[in-house]
Amino acid sequence: MTITLSSVIIEAAEPEPESAFWHRLLGGSVTRTPSHHFVQAPGFPVVVIQTAPGHTAPEWPDGLSQQLHLDFTVDDLASADRTAIAAGATRLRPTGEIGPATRVGSRVYASPAGHPFCLRAA
Repeated sequence: MTITLSSVIIEAAEPEPESAFWHRLLGGSVTRTPSHHFVQAPGFPVVVIQTAPGHTAPEWPDGLSQQLHLDFTVDDLASADRTAIAAGATRLRPTGEIGPATRVGSRVYASPAGHPFCLRAA
């Protein structure tokens, strides 16, 4: 038996800013239906943004549960940080700027709907 991860479902009260964020971060394309946005990017499972009226964003690490957490390995942490911030992410930890000399470690961010994710140096 073979099991393959085909998609990751992320809830958001407003799917447009959330799907636009993941599209800017990962690339690929977005297909929209009234209740779901499908972000298809090479090398990733489909990221599905599901409309969830009344969605409450996690307040992790100091509040509500994460609900979801994605880790991404990157070859250039400083460049990935700039891309994530430009796409609409909020840096959670550490909050300081990342310079070109930053080659190790990881940073925690939140997507526009508040879902945390990490960028980790390869």
